[in-house]
Amino acid sequence: MRTILIASALMIAATPAFAADDIMANYYGNTVVSTGGMAEVHTHYKADKTFDLTGSMMGMSRSFKGTWALDGKGQICRTFVGDMPPNTTNPNCGPIAARKVGETWTVTTPNGSTRTITLKAGIQ
Repeated sequence: MRTILIASALMIAATPAFAADDIMANYYGNTVVSTGGMAEVHTHYKADKTFDLTGSMMGMSRSFKGTWALDGKGQICRTFVGDMPPNTTNPNCGPIAARKVGETWTVTTPNGSTRTITLKAGIQ
């Protein structure tokens, strides 16, 4: 019994270290909102390595889903299951970094356009 209690205490003490190592931790349960051009995209990443996104443009919306993985080189690769957004590679890889809720940054797409990204609290 004592061994189980010690092991449990060690696991609990190590939990913050594991969370600190997960650059995706602040993304879980929150929404990545991407704007620019004519489309707005809301993406949700889950700890089980799945994601869903909804793109809205000119009064229409489409939803997509799939799995994600970090490549160890600072990129996240999303593999779509079923339908894919137009003009999207599968898998679709791009840079990723740890972010805080409320943080906003910009990215340049492969075609040279700029998109503004915000990590918003909650599922939107």
